[in-house]
Amino acid sequence: MTRSIRLIADDYGLAPGVSSAILDLIERGRLTGTGCMTGFPEWEEAAARIRPFRRRAAVGLHLTLTDQAAATSSSSLAPEGRPPGLASLALPVRRGRIDEPDVHAELDAQYDRFVEALEGPPDYIDGHQHVHFLPVVRNWLLARFGASAGKPALRGAPGLPGMDAAAAKVAAVAALAAGFNGAMRRAGFSVLTPLSGIYDWRQPERFASTLRAAIKTLPEQGVFMCHPGHVDDILRARDPMQAAREVEYAVLSSQDFGDILDKAGAHVMDGSA
Repeated sequence: MTRSIRLIADDYGLAPGVSSAILDLIERGRLTGTGCMTGFPEWEEAAARIRPFRRRAAVGLHLTLTDQAAATSSSSLAPEGRPPGLASLALPVRRGRIDEPDVHAELDAQYDRFVEALEGPPDYIDGHQHVHFLPVVRNWLLARFGASAGKPALRGAPGLPGMDAAAAKVAAVAALAAGFNGAMRRAGFSVLTPLSGIYDWRQPERFASTLRAAIKTLPEQGVFMCHPGHVDDILRARDPMQAAREVEYAVLSSQDFGDILDKAGAHVMDGSA
């Protein structure tokens, strides 16, 4: 029996080259969907490009609280218009140096920009650098959607061991996500699990083996996250992950990828499921 797996590309809207690569892979049937970053000046244009794909692709919201410009004005989260790195985010929130309402206001703004541009809510929500697992974001999810009948699905915790050098990274994400799946399911959310696809992107050659291992081991409707893209000047200015995006696109668009799926008895779900 053929297994259906979810391939989800992060970072739609980060840069035009990233968005173009993701749309191409959706068109080829190589992706289930993508998570959108809505805080950039080009978001309206990116939204217009993906709008025709909404019936065939799962289009989600990729919450962004680190490293990129904030969608809201200056606040305790982003006093100079730019939130901190992930390592500098969680502890200041707990100690009160970053006000939780400021974080929630930023998340509200990103969500509202999605709904306005795409004329409807996201199919799912996850987070850039897995920030949706942070307690402050869990609280926002519960406050924003707790009483709603139409809750978005949420990307859940990793459930497969990491390969080689990625083991520590997988363990760190799993620790950040501790208790997330159960708490969100009890609150009525659908949680998409298990998550795979975590590897050291500074070693792009590891992507293909990470993908092959996931295809062999993911259960029905398991999730593989990826970051395909084409490098352009905007991406160079915004994000250090560059070469790996080209490698991921090349692998996902290749005939070899189709052959691997066939041999494993797996296929990529479309977003209509």
